[in-house]
Amino acid sequence: MTMARIGLLQAVDLLVGAVVIGAGLASMRFGRSARLMLLVGATWLVGSLLSAAVFLHRGPLVHLHLTYPTGHSRRRYVTVVVVTAYALGVAEALMPTPALTLALALLVAAAAIDVFVRTTGPARKAGRPALAAALGFSTVLVTSALNQMLAWDIDQPVLLAYDAVVAGAVVVLAADLRWGRWTESTLSDLVADLGATSDTSGLSGRLQRALGDPSLTVGYWIPQRAAYVDDHSEEIDPPPQDDDRTATYIDDAGRRVAVLVHDRALLEDPQLVCGVATAARLAMTNARMLADVRSRVDELTQSRRRIVAAVDDERERIADELGGGAQRRLGRVADLLDHVATPGLSGNQNLTRVRAEVMRAQEDLTRFVQGVRPAALVEGGLDAAVRDMAGHFPFPVDVQVDVGRLPDALEGALLFFCSEAVTNVAKHARASRCRVLITTEPELIIARVDDDGIGGADAAGSGLIGLTDRIETTGGRLVVTSPTDGGTILEARVPRSDHAAKHTDSGHLTREPKRQPKGAEGLSLEQPAHLETVAKRGSQGLGPHVDG
Repeated sequence: MTMARIGLLQAVDLLVGAVVIGAGLASMRFGRSARLMLLVGATWLVGSLLSAAVFLHRGPLVHLHLTYPTGHSRRRYVTVVVVTAYALGVAEALMPTPALTLALALLVAAAAIDVFVRTTGPARKAGRPALAAALGFSTVLVTSALNQMLAWDIDQPVLLAYDAVVAGAVVVLAADLRWGRWTESTLSDLVADLGATSDTSGLSGRLQRALGDPSLTVGYWIPQRAAYVDDHSEEIDPPPQDDDRTATYIDDAGRRVAVLVHDRALLEDPQLVCGVATAARLAMTNARMLADVRSRVDELTQSRRRIVAAVDDERERIADELGGGAQRRLGRVADLLDHVATPGLSGNQNLTRVRAEVMRAQEDLTRFVQGVRPAALVEGGLDAAVRDMAGHFPFPVDVQVDVGRLPDALEGALLFFCSEAVTNVAKHARASRCRVLITTEPELIIARVDDDGIGGADAAGSGLIGLTDRIETTGGRLVVTSPTDGGTILEARVPRSDHAAKHTDSGHLTREPKRQPKGAEGLSLEQPAHLETVAKRGSQGLGPHVDG
């Protein structure tokens, strides 16, 4: 080889080293990959000056190709190939062997292809430049080895091609780090992936694929255990500071949500880590909101079923009362009329007996109608009905009703609430006094029953569940406050808008006339208003249809 050619090759070598070092310096904010580029450039220049170090650059170059873009090996066989490349870089300086060069080329190509095939989604996008660089490097190594083994005598073209591939590969990787936007691509694909599901099942796997870190673990904060747990409910301990793994904590307005335990190399791209944490937080928040909605739908479905069952029970009770009272007496009247000409009885005697049975049937029906909708409620409104109800209990019940006449359904529901609440006090609270307070706000009617009893009422108990269901049929809600150190407060908050009363043009409240239970002429067997409301809601549903 002439001196001119030797000088050309040395100049090209120096230029390649300078290009590689420049690429590393331009990529410094990307951490380990940039440092590997600088190491490749430094060993390349050392090899240009010292023949014994001519192959030292191969170790860091293979390291860069197989671990791009993080600079960390995530698979054991990749670590083996990288270590082998470093070792052969030293060994071939002492004893150049084309067979070892060929073996290294094949190992690098196989490892690069396997790494690329095993990645998916955005991680594969980030791996394409690295795969191209590794295959280009392997190709020139194979060509160089075969040139020596088969004596092709193409040393200069091979050396120039080798120089071009090394410099070109590093420049391509540096450009990809700087302008390839693989971080943004990773985040956009991750958000799309997380948005395709409605829960957090498999979240760890999706994050592993997105970040190319198969060891990543997601821990969810469980307040009851004061610990982070994984998908298998096993507690997760944050790794120590000196470990090659680290933890990124995810909070929501100062409240703990989750923790990501991942490869420390990911911290070298803070934009990626921050974006992944944000995407994961959104996914968990959406999943929590969806779970809450499903829980409320389930509760509403159970409430609707209980209301339907309550309506069926009420109908059975009405049928039993009518069948055992008024219907039986009216049947007796029919029998007397069939035997009006019975020998030994005068017509007046039969009529007297018929009249007596009719009067008893009328009394039964009157008591029944008053039990469904008390006369005090019909004639005097909620104030009179609550005071009448309060007088039947063995302890003082203070009553204050600061509302006027309300729609029938609302008055019936509030009276039922007050009656059942005070009955619960009498049965369970061991109270010496009780107070009933019904007030109004622009949009709400608030009924409150409190006592000085022992407290500890169970809001999930069957009695209070029934009250809750009844109040919810009006669109309201029941609030239970019952500390174990004494006293219970039941508060029903019912919206006025759901029961808007009819108004005249002058703005005064009007009520449709109802027949009152005054004697046989005033009896009405129409369905009571509050039962009609319950029946309608039970048949039409209280919310979205839920199968099952």
